[in-house]
Amino acid sequence: MDVMLLVALAGVVVGAMMLVVVAIARGLDKSSAPKAAGETTGKALAKLAETLAMQTGAADPAKIGKQVQAVLFVVAGLFVLGGVAGFLSEMGEDAAPVASEINAGALAGTLLSARDRDPVVLIVPGSGPTDRDGNSPMGVATDAYRLLAEALAEEHIATVRIDKRGMFGSEGAGDPNAVTPADYVADIHAWIDAIRQARGSDCVFLLGHSEGALMVSLAAEGREDIYGLILVAGMGRRMGEVIREQLTANPANAPLLDQAMAALTELEAGRQVDVSAMHPALVPLFAPQVQDYLIATLNLDPVEAVNRANKETLIVQGKTDLQVSVEDARLLNRARKTKLQLIDGMNHVLKEAPADRAANLATYLDPTLPLAPGLVRRIEDFVEDHD
Repeated sequence: MDVMLLVALAGVVVGAMMLVVVAIARGLDKSSAPKAAGETTGKALAKLAETLAMQTGAADPAKIGKQVQAVLFVVAGLFVLGGVAGFLSEMGEDAAPVASEINAGALAGTLLSARDRDPVVLIVPGSGPTDRDGNSPMGVATDAYRLLAEALAEEHIATVRIDKRGMFGSEGAGDPNAVTPADYVADIHAWIDAIRQARGSDCVFLLGHSEGALMVSLAAEGREDIYGLILVAGMGRRMGEVIREQLTANPANAPLLDQAMAALTELEAGRQVDVSAMHPALVPLFAPQVQDYLIATLNLDPVEAVNRANKETLIVQGKTDLQVSVEDARLLNRARKTKLQLIDGMNHVLKEAPADRAANLATYLDPTLPLAPGLVRRIEDFVEDHD
């Protein structure tokens, strides 16, 4: 049989099957569309069978037509099945996101996903006892991470938001005070492995908020399975410098500044400090159990960490953030492969807030407030560009 005839015939059959699939997908009249497609296919097969009979010297075009139909039956059937599968896949676009518990050893988190094929963003919390939803028993109730996860799910981006080791659902993973950046890096690596196993995917994006931005930058170095970094309200300077600025910015801290600055200097030099004579308001910041962590963290350079990670990086910074400045974001943006996005009116907890200090801080206590406009879109665009 002439190869070119087979190819031509296959094209006709496939084209006809396409008409059927399109008719189904567009919801056309069930009685007329398949009939029209069937008539087109039948006429084409008859014509090509007659041509083939003439070229091969066969006397019975109808018999040859049946043979050709048998050869192409499987091809056409697979095409139809593929078209229907694609149609059903499109229908799955509206599947509702499902929240489920996910673990990486003793570490606990929440996976929110609508479809298995969606890219995954791992959300790493900021400093202190901040839980997977973005809240803290120290007086922060924002639900910022939960709101972000839900908004991304609507854009077909899955998320895993986590409790840090020793805290909340991850209480059994270790002492939350006896940690170092290396411990947090190990935990992030464990989460990446758990996500890949659960999803069957080789692609994870890391989103770090505040101090978490530094931790995900450190964790990304040498990992080929990280497709991008999203640094939200991340420091662009060493932590010691940022803490000094934050303490100085609040006029109420004036009586405490001498003790605080002296303690920071000692810790940056790698020496423990005595808190027995320290003002009670400073003890939580410089508690003996967290001093090893501070010693290991205060001198880390966030820009160097992003450079060493060498990943495509989105830097997102709110212009009314009272804790991390726009200048920090500009400093981070000096690293390689970075893109800076500034959001008008967004504060440190990702809510829309004025620059006025009291009104800004009031948003830290209202989980009903929505996320600042523009945040989700910028993250969505970055993930889509690098997925």
